[in-house]
Amino acid sequence: MTRDGAARIRFSRRELRDFAAAWLALTVAFALFFNRGLLRGLLAGFVRPDVLLRIAAESLVVVGTGFLLHELAHKVAAVRFGQAAEFRADYSMLGLAVVSALAGFLFAAPGAVHHRGRITPRENGLIALAGPAVNAVLAAGFLAVALLADGLVGAVGNLGFVVNILLAGFNMIPFGPLDGRTVLDWSTPVFAVSFALTAGVAAVVLFGPLLPAL
Repeated sequence: MTRDGAARIRFSRRELRDFAAAWLALTVAFALFFNRGLLRGLLAGFVRPDVLLRIAAESLVVVGTGFLLHELAHKVAAVRFGQAAEFRADYSMLGLAVVSALAGFLFAAPGAVHHRGRITPRENGLIALAGPAVNAVLAAGFLAVALLADGLVGAVGNLGFVVNILLAGFNMIPFGPLDGRTVLDWSTPVFAVSFALTAGVAAVVLFGPLLPAL
């Protein structure tokens, strides 16, 4: 492993399995969170198959994009700094994500990219910041789509914006294993700006009138 960015990104079978499990669990959790009556409708037989398929497809694509690119950003940044890095799902937290969505709130901490090797506080902070930064960029891109398109494309853009800004804002919370804690340990100014831009907008979305149904 080198520190010049020449190292190749590799994925083990276990890592791919953990990615798939986390992707699926988050897809279910976000679908339930944005569609509060979905489970009740399914149990009562009120949800048409085409509606269920649309909800599942939109959630799978949008959540998958936000989650996978978030974790891949951590991995790529870690490898760039000469680390051995691999994603590991936290299966208890995946279960909590689904249960919390059923309860009307969402706590999504599906796992983390674990990396090892010599590293500076700045490099560690940048690795942590890479994930939320990618979600913020995705949120801006999806917002542009939502503003420029209508119909299904516009709805997907709106959903993509909300999902990615929530992922960015949540992960910037300076608590426990979340990215915000690592960024704060590295640089208070960088954390303050990043937190304001992500968690601030996420709070407006979550508690304001912008939260959509799938």
